[in-house]
Amino acid sequence: MRCSILLAFNDSSSCHSALECITRISNCPENSSITLLHLFRKPTGSEDLMGKKYMQSAPERIKKALEQARSQLVESGFRPDQVSVKFIETPYPTVADGIIDQFVRGDYNLVVIGRKRMSKAEEFVLGDTSVRLVRALEGTAVLVVKQ
Repeated sequence: MRCSILLAFNDSSSCHSALECITRISNCPENSSITLLHLFRKPTGSEDLMGKKYMQSAPERIKKALEQARSQLVESGFRPDQVSVKFIETPYPTVADGIIDQFVRGDYNLVVIGRKRMSKAEEFVLGDTSVRLVRALEGTAVLVVKQ
């Protein structure tokens, strides 16, 4: 049975944990395909304060991280033609909105995301992407890898 995996990825440690999890649990990489997905969300006020230089460097930094992640998957046993990269520059209102949209556009059996630890206050203010995905993608496997 063929398994198509959508792995939401950026250069955070929680996403690297999710990538590592996939490389360890995939015992049949020849029957799986993986799409590494990075998308942007509309910037918040605090991100605007980081400065234009930092924000302008983000796409190149992310592209480099995506290629390193792709190489890691190939080294772990996936064929190069089984690992694709999607880099979406048009911003979505939220990361969850973007992942859901890309999921609907594709043909995936599994969505994998990394999750950083957040306090209850952070979850209340920022929302929880993993919870939104689990609720929105009913009938689909969603693997949430906690850091």
